[in-house]
Amino acid sequence: MPKLKPGTIPPTPEEDARITAAAEADPDARPLSDEEWRLAKPLSRIGRPKAAVTKVPTTIRFDPDVLAALKATGAGWQTRVNEAMRAWVETHKSA
Repeated sequence: MPKLKPGTIPPTPEEDARITAAAEADPDARPLSDEEWRLAKPLSRIGRPKAAVTKVPTTIRFDPDVLAALKATGAGWQTRVNEAMRAWVETHKSA
């Protein structure tokens, strides 16, 4: 159950029973069963899709002008830096 705001007065068990009985008597306001709640939950993940490759966060230091030039290329600049570093690693593999 979510944390209630200060000053919230929860219903007494008797009031809760009356509210539940009234809801169950109204066909348009019938509470959902546990099975209906299970079916109502989304089957897919909400948010960004899970990446095929998990990236590792790190800290790197750039000269201010280099960083400004990279950011000036627009959205996706970190991905492009990663691709450039991958290409460099591939051409500089030790034998």
